Amino acid sequence: MAGTTEWQRMIEPITSDAVPDSLQAHFQPHISADEIEQVYHLKRAQPLLQVFTALFHGGFDGVLVRLLVLRELAGDTSSTSFSRADINTRLGYLLPESLETVLMRLRTNQLLAWDAQQAVYRITPMARNVLSAIDALLALGKEEDDNAEMGFLLSQVAGAQVMGGVTVDQLHHLLGRLVELTEEFSDAIASGSEFRLRASQAKWHMACDWVEKGSEILRAITTDENADSATHKAAQAIGRAQSALLNMQGMFSRALNQIERQRVHLGQSGLSTTDIKRWLLEHEDLASLAMDAIDKPVVPLFMTPAEMIDVAETELMADRINTTVSNGLPAGTDAPTTVSDGPAMQQELDDWLARLSDFATLGNFPAAADEAPKSIQAHESLLPASFAVASYRASLLPLLGDADEARLQGATAQLARLPVTFSPQDEMVKLPDLEVAAMSLASLTLSLNPEGDKSDE
Repeated sequence: MAGTTEWQRMIEPITSDAVPDSLQAHFQPHISADEIEQVYHLKRAQPLLQVFTALFHGGFDGVLVRLLVLRELAGDTSSTSFSRADINTRLGYLLPESLETVLMRLRTNQLLAWDAQQAVYRITPMARNVLSAIDALLALGKEEDDNAEMGFLLSQVAGAQVMGGVTVDQLHHLLGRLVELTEEFSDAIASGSEFRLRASQAKWHMACDWVEKGSEILRAITTDENADSATHKAAQAIGRAQSALLNMQGMFSRALNQIERQRVHLGQSGLSTTDIKRWLLEHEDLASLAMDAIDKPVVPLFMTPAEMIDVAETELMADRINTTVSNGLPAGTDAPTTVSDGPAMQQELDDWLARLSDFATLGNFPAAADEAPKSIQAHESLLPASFAVASYRASLLPLLGDADEARLQGATAQLARLPVTFSPQDEMVKLPDLEVAAMSLASLTLSLNPEGDKSDE
């Protein structure tokens, strides 16, 4: 035959001699393949890797038939050996030629053992281990949990830890998956998309369930005295990655709250832009929504001749501004003289400051030490005045005795340096005034040691 058929390829034993290029041909000329640590580990596992090669070499149809035959035989627990007649009966839905080719391929690559004395086939331990690993991976396709692959990695670590043979590579696989999930969730948060955020948050909750289960495994590894330092470091790195993953709950909440504050609601309908987007995403063909949306064509409206004449007449009769551009500079003019009047509130502040200064200096201090300082009600200093002026004066009362304001310059600083204490109360007092009907009760009291009093020196 000119070509090789699929079934001929299935029966060929897979060996390193079938590859025309040597392993060294894939490396740099100055690098020896045997110097790479991973190459050593992979070469040592060559029998196991050849088993997988025998199963998965070639097209998908051939791989499917090999797995089908091996799973059917391994799934029969009623007997440990199978005669050819038993196999023909169990796999009668396959063509005899195809079945013979698959059996020869499995037998050649140590997946099936042939007992010549009893003329029966037996499933090898290697085949059962390979099928167990494949079945665990196939089970992931049946899980609705998007993080089921992390569950598989955790199960591998847990099983190896129970058997006392957990490896650093197994822990690194789990660590890599945790880092990938963290980056995926960070990208979702940075995107600002509400739909992507909610989908990632749901996936995050499922990942947290696996993290909780994995924490018990990590505690057992970190407390194992027989584990080496590399294993301890990998387990600690996984713990830090799990903590980073768990701390993303606050980031999800802040991002969703920000989106909630920016959501636009459509009038009084109760609908938001999120509802509209969700409704649009449910339609596969958005163009179909525009069908029959416009019943009538657009009817243009034209200006009547009478209106056109009115506009033209207005434009013709309007005075045109001379737009001749002069190349010279414009003649200079003197700036207008203006008189700057001081603000009214500044004048009011100066007048009231003088009034309070008179109260503080004109013989109002006690003559004797045992004499009580003079005190007046605040409304006596604020009135008589209009409501606006009285309100302005009242707003300045808290500045009396303010140490920070007293360090500054200006009229308010002078007010703060006056030896007057402002004491407000919670009561109101009615006033016989035309502008102000009532005011909070407060008092202005002279300080016992006013600034400038040198009697104690």
